[in-house]
Amino acid sequence: MSGIEVITFGCRLNTYESEVMKAQAEKAGLNNAILVNTCAVTGEAVRQARQAIRRARRDNPHARIIVTGCAAQTEKQTFAEMAEVDAVLGNEEKLSSASYRSLPDFGVSAEEKLRVNDIMSVKATAPQMVRHIDGHVRAFIQVQNGCDHRCTFCIIPYGRGNSRSVPMGAVVDQARKLADSGYREIVLTGVDATSYGGDLPGTPTLGLLAKTLLKQLPDIRRLRLSSIDSIEVDAHLMDLIADEPRFMPHLHLSLQHGDDLILKRMKRRHLRADALRFIEEARRLRPEMSFGADMIAGFPTETEEMFGNAVRLAEEADIAHLHVFPYSPRPGTPAARMPQLDRSLVKERAARLRAAGHRLHLSHLDGMVGTRQWLLVENNGLAHTENFTLVAAPGLRPGELVPATITGHNGKHLDMQLTAAAAA
Repeated sequence: MSGIEVITFGCRLNTYESEVMKAQAEKAGLNNAILVNTCAVTGEAVRQARQAIRRARRDNPHARIIVTGCAAQTEKQTFAEMAEVDAVLGNEEKLSSASYRSLPDFGVSAEEKLRVNDIMSVKATAPQMVRHIDGHVRAFIQVQNGCDHRCTFCIIPYGRGNSRSVPMGAVVDQARKLADSGYREIVLTGVDATSYGGDLPGTPTLGLLAKTLLKQLPDIRRLRLSSIDSIEVDAHLMDLIADEPRFMPHLHLSLQHGDDLILKRMKRRHLRADALRFIEEARRLRPEMSFGADMIAGFPTETEEMFGNAVRLAEEADIAHLHVFPYSPRPGTPAARMPQLDRSLVKERAARLRAAGHRLHLSHLDGMVGTRQWLLVENNGLAHTENFTLVAAPGLRPGELVPATITGHNGKHLDMQLTAAAAA
């Protein structure tokens, strides 16, 4: 091979950072290299990354393989000891061209492969200017990194460090460049996005940032948020939900569970009533609002009754897009030291929670039939509605915004009929 290939796992923030990594590696003159941007959220994510590294080496025996991302930060020795890996970069180091200029030669020891510093020592997040997100018609902007909270199941703060925000002016500049490049939709991303601004002068909020973007940049047709923590939502964000049609009517919530005792043992900052109250208020302000959510099945000490509360929360909240994680103990986290459930029970409960999510998704699809929607066409023959529901859109040009009437669904995505010429 020649050039640089990037293999990305995990969240939208990783997708964004992969573009930065590729640009910085090219700036450093790196060639014939594969960059693997890993995720540490579950043990399965780490296993998949290791599998992909071995496959990449088999397919490209002479390429340089550089591993980075959250799993490389939290399990650096695991990857350094892989014979297939030539270098391991930390989450901060991966964003600097200097890191790629100083890579070791082939055949060095595991310790010499490592370029991973203490992520907790990082106090600021430098703005990274990206004009293009390869393979995506929606553009991502990193507005925040790290997390100050310590949920008992989560290893991510040890891979990302403490919370730090990108100054508002830099976010506006980045959004302007992306809008000028033709992107119709922008997604604001972060590890704990709703903590945005707590470390900045004047402590601006995520809602104020979103308001400012839409006010200053009329060319942004659609603005969307990645995963948020509803307990941190501010009044500015509620204003956008109520009054701003360019703010998309879909939010992905970090719910994690629906039982109050489990939420306390997870060290979450909300209870089930808090989540339901937020969802009810958002729907009152914007009836077409849909919700996605992350939920964990099989958390340590979870009883059948507690699990049932999780299923009922998803049903009461009418979660259209449920993302289920079977609990995975992460070494170094408090939950890993709690009494564990049998793995077969964890998997069985995850399957039941997914089945509930599937029923909710079918109900959501049923409710969309007959409605008129504006669709953003993706690269894969599909499109997304404003409330982030997939629609079959064969033959349409990626990046187009088109109006359509929803005519039916196949259980996975909606079918549609165009109702007018494509929007400019």
